[in-house]
Amino acid sequence: MNQHSPLATTTIAETLARWIVGLSRDGISQKAIDISRMLIIDMAGLAIAARKEDYVAATIAATDKGVATAIGHHGGFDAFSAALINGTAAHGEDFDDTFEGGPVHSGAVIVPAVLAVCEREGLSGDRLLKGVAVGVELLCRLSLVAPKAIHTAGFHPTAVIGTIAAAAAVSASLDLSESETVSAIGIAGSMAAGIIEYLAEGTWTKRMHAGNAAQSGIRAALMARGGFLGPRTVIEGTHGFFHAFAPSRAPDFGVLLRDLGHDWIMETIAFKPYACGTMTQPFIDCAIQLAETGVSADQIVEIVCDVGEGTVHRLWEPLAVKYAPQTPYAAKFSTPICMAFGFLDRKAGLAQFTERRIADPAVRALAAKVRYRIDPNDEYPKNFTGHLLATLSDGSQLEFRQPYMRGGKHAPLTVQEIETKFVDNAVYGGWSRETALAFLDLSQTIFDGADLGRVREFAL
Repeated sequence: MNQHSPLATTTIAETLARWIVGLSRDGISQKAIDISRMLIIDMAGLAIAARKEDYVAATIAATDKGVATAIGHHGGFDAFSAALINGTAAHGEDFDDTFEGGPVHSGAVIVPAVLAVCEREGLSGDRLLKGVAVGVELLCRLSLVAPKAIHTAGFHPTAVIGTIAAAAAVSASLDLSESETVSAIGIAGSMAAGIIEYLAEGTWTKRMHAGNAAQSGIRAALMARGGFLGPRTVIEGTHGFFHAFAPSRAPDFGVLLRDLGHDWIMETIAFKPYACGTMTQPFIDCAIQLAETGVSADQIVEIVCDVGEGTVHRLWEPLAVKYAPQTPYAAKFSTPICMAFGFLDRKAGLAQFTERRIADPAVRALAAKVRYRIDPNDEYPKNFTGHLLATLSDGSQLEFRQPYMRGGKHAPLTVQEIETKFVDNAVYGGWSRETALAFLDLSQTIFDGADLGRVREFAL
């Protein structure tokens, strides 16, 4: 059997694998366990909310049957298909969690991957917990290695980093050896994919990025278990992951490895209050604050927003396109449109992002009054802030700042708020309130030692 040849130093993948193999439940912080449960709830609610959307139907058309559950869908699917469906549906409306330092979305990648492989292999809830905690923690940490550089290169960090993290997560759940885990991570490096050209026309490819990363992570781990070898230097190598996906910035691997297993940075994951791009959320809060002064849209002459330079190419430009997005999905990445929803509706939920609403003349007229200027001192991506300066028809000005993202580490949503969001999303997707509450009951014990057979009850 082929074996890796010896290297003079321990590689990053080997260091990660040693941590993964040695991790026990006692080594996972209680807050990380709580966040892992919240991620399962949030993912499930979003998957149900989107289950009747066209892009989910198109995804299901490309899948195969098996024993794993696509939440909200009848019958069973093979593990790869279930991960693809759950991940695509959960990320599809851009209402899923985010890690502010990345930014990356973890729940829609890691939970579908680990849940599917646990069902496939008949594993227990403690294996589910280990896989989710490992995958989410690594996805967050990997996103800090070269901030903004992956986006700059034209790739979606959730997609490419998510593949590596999903492979590690599934390896943890499968209880792979150190060498097998190293190979799984190495294999995943060659499976990572996901460009951000969806921004051009608001098409669907970003929606599949989480699901594709999830299914690829499963494939990588299973191939490694079967003896397939992947490069141990996949992370830091001369032709490695960050060289390929983030060439504009020197990687800082210290943030990946520092206090690994002691500090759980996943504890700071943000859960979104609005169904749109992460960095737009504080700007929506500012727009709501402006509306609450009693000012009418007709009184507003102009709104100027201070923004981080790294957000411009995704959320502000081309500005003419952002003023008149072609699809509801494109509107989720238009800060002017999202701010118009915040001002006019005091919300930006699933009901706002429809063909009819994005074409509303009142929405477009207000959005067209919004422009941006780059603030060189903006903290993005370490912190997501919002700002607006509104000039009114009488010459007066009103200014509002949101110093952090609500739902994030500075103002986290409560457990009750996240559970309410889940129930609302499940009901939006057609579940009864009773069914939603039954899933919440399951989530309370899902990490216990029993098998995960009850999950199949929610394939409806």
